[in-house]
Amino acid sequence: MKLDNSAIESLKAELRGPLLFPGDDGYDASRTVWNAMIDRRPALAVHCAGVNDIKRAVDFARAHGLLTSVKGGGHNIAGSGVCDGGLLIDLSGMRSVRVDPEARVAHVEPGATLGDFDSEAQAFGLATPLGINSTTGVAGLTLGGGFGWFSRKHGMTIDNLLAVDVITADGRFVRASGRENSDLFWAVRGGGGNFGVVTRFEFRLHPLGPGVLSGLVVYPLNEAASALKQYRQFAKEQSDETTVWAVLRKAPPLPFLPPEVHGTEIIAFALFHAGNPEAGRKAIEPVRHFGKTLGEHIGVQPYRSWQQAFDPLLTPGARNYWKSHNFADLSDGAIETTIKYAGNLPSPHCEIFFGQIGGATMRPAVDSAAYPHRNAMYVCNVHGRWDTPAEDRKGMEWARGFFRDTAPHATGGVYVNFLTEDESDRVKAAYGPNYQRLEETKKKYDPKNLFRINQNIRPTA
Repeated sequence: MKLDNSAIESLKAELRGPLLFPGDDGYDASRTVWNAMIDRRPALAVHCAGVNDIKRAVDFARAHGLLTSVKGGGHNIAGSGVCDGGLLIDLSGMRSVRVDPEARVAHVEPGATLGDFDSEAQAFGLATPLGINSTTGVAGLTLGGGFGWFSRKHGMTIDNLLAVDVITADGRFVRASGRENSDLFWAVRGGGGNFGVVTRFEFRLHPLGPGVLSGLVVYPLNEAASALKQYRQFAKEQSDETTVWAVLRKAPPLPFLPPEVHGTEIIAFALFHAGNPEAGRKAIEPVRHFGKTLGEHIGVQPYRSWQQAFDPLLTPGARNYWKSHNFADLSDGAIETTIKYAGNLPSPHCEIFFGQIGGATMRPAVDSAAYPHRNAMYVCNVHGRWDTPAEDRKGMEWARGFFRDTAPHATGGVYVNFLTEDESDRVKAAYGPNYQRLEETKKKYDPKNLFRINQNIRPTA
């Protein structure tokens, strides 16, 4: 790509944030994302300091026909925040979170992480269902649908989104909500970054914490078949305030587990209760008796601490490859296949988890937002993770094998945020009956497909 020097100088003069090129201080940090399998080199990067920088960057990309990517938290598994040879619009410096405790509303910039959000909201005993890892970016998680520990009580992240401000492909500043530009608001609630750059999110907040009942119950893998069948029944009977995830992996060196257990295959149940802790203890009691435990750690702790509990397992710099299914239920066949693959992990960092949603996430209509998977009780992610390129083939074959063998037991739908860069063929499965409407909305707001470094929805011809 060759750009006129006068155009570059003109862009620089219009920006508050720096314009970065290969070799500049900050360039490598700007292009680096969470998944180390992604190593792309944009020709230039705008490190945005505000909405004007975003608008100028979009105008510049459009005027010069540049391949364009938009980076928020940089946590996306497919690495869609960064492109090769084009323009990177880096929002990671825009991390403001402003909470109105009386209105119970949060105004959030697109570079904020879950940790930033929780820090401000929990100062007032407030929260919204928003992921499980504090380093995840708010923007990417929300635009794909989003769910968290109390989604069963208050719905998907997008079900708590009140409004967004967007710079569209033609450089316009647009506010979208249920009352203004409602077609765009419908599309960004699950449709990813296909329709513009969101410069501000407005979320509804709910009272929560600061102390919440949460923790882990750990069983050996040889108890997993019985435990998962009991869990399957338990999940159908519990209230919306209780959420339990199942995770199969090698045991990390948790202090409440005997040293001889560390590194052995386990199934762990991650517990969360969004209501009164004493009621929560009664609600989760059956999980403590699915078999003979290896150990447990359950108690009331700050919500912010629980949101950070899994951060050590998800640090940046490792190579990550995922495969994902949605499940309406856990059939015996799905359980059998899961245990088989959990007993043959290609790396000590790999895991298979079933993230329980259901409850309030199932109540909106399928066409209420772009995200359509209102029949999903579990979002399953096969989290392949290792340290070196030499491990890629073994790890990816393991993940793909699990995906193939569990497909007959799944719904056929998939959570778009869990799609890897080689799964563009599954984009229609991510949107199901809403895909055609998304194509039409894409044509209206981005007819030339400027925003295509994502799980792309092509505009209708």
